Amino acid sequence: MRATVIHAPGDIRVEDVPEPEIVKPTDAIIRTVATCVCGSDLWPYRGLEPVGDPHPMGHEYVGIVEETGSEVTHIRPGQFVVGSFATSDNTCANCRKGWQSSCLNREFMSTCQADYVRIPNAHGTLVATEGDPGEEFVPSLLAVSDVMGTGWYAALAAEVKPGSTAVVVGDGAVGLCGVIAAKELGAERIIAMSRHEPRQKLALEFGATDIVTERGEDGVARVKDLTNGIGADSVLECVGTAESMRQALHSARPGGNVGFVGVPHEVAVDGQELFFSQVGLRGGPAPVRRYLPDLIDRVLSGRINPGKVFDLTLPLEKVAEGYKAMDERRAIKALLTV
Repeated sequence: MRATVIHAPGDIRVEDVPEPEIVKPTDAIIRTVATCVCGSDLWPYRGLEPVGDPHPMGHEYVGIVEETGSEVTHIRPGQFVVGSFATSDNTCANCRKGWQSSCLNREFMSTCQADYVRIPNAHGTLVATEGDPGEEFVPSLLAVSDVMGTGWYAALAAEVKPGSTAVVVGDGAVGLCGVIAAKELGAERIIAMSRHEPRQKLALEFGATDIVTERGEDGVARVKDLTNGIGADSVLECVGTAESMRQALHSARPGGNVGFVGVPHEVAVDGQELFFSQVGLRGGPAPVRRYLPDLIDRVLSGRINPGKVFDLTLPLEKVAEGYKAMDERRAIKALLTV
């Protein structure tokens, strides 16, 4: 079968690899319908994370169940399923509390840009739709498997509430989905920080009320101007750099909250500064599995359409162009048809 393999920074190839097989009784094999390139995939592509030996790529997926292990009982071959980038048994103590991305038997997906994928912990990871959802819903259901679920978690971690003011730091797919989440959770004012016109337009379509183009302390000053000098109730940090974290923390009011979901790279938080800011800070890998049933329902009912973050669609064999386009910011997010 075909699979995406990274060999070195900037070197993405589609290669023939063996088809996956059931390894554990809790596994399933799915035939991939669609997958995509994630912003976090760009870290090794840009050489900002070590590549090491050539290895497969991809952690976002929707597909059709082909085969299940003997202990997988709630899904069956032929069903359309959505999963998470972090697998979970959905029964351990952490899962029962809603933190499936910290499941005691967690495995992170990393082989999804391929024709077929083995899903560990399939019995606790995959959620089937009722019947065939229709081709028009595939992009949004794919978004739910990571970026929409992650944006949703950022909004919840930042404690977005009805009538509140939220700031979204980052205009990538996660940040844009964070705008959707803030809107759905009732924020009255949503300030999107973006310097790219196509992304600004999509943020406004998703529910942003204000756009801030400045970055760093200039961006913080602009947020303060828009909030009567106080800062925002909730800030969603969706990038993962030192600058974006500082911008997020400084944009929150005393007593406000920052939800950070950008994978941190060289981020350090000053404990004394955090102490006196009285800002709450929560983040980490999103427990997407917790949100899947609700988000799938919102997509299929037409309430949200996060699939609009995919502004480039390519066949799997052209995955290298997807990486290149996202790296050069010619695309927000590349969807790969399989």
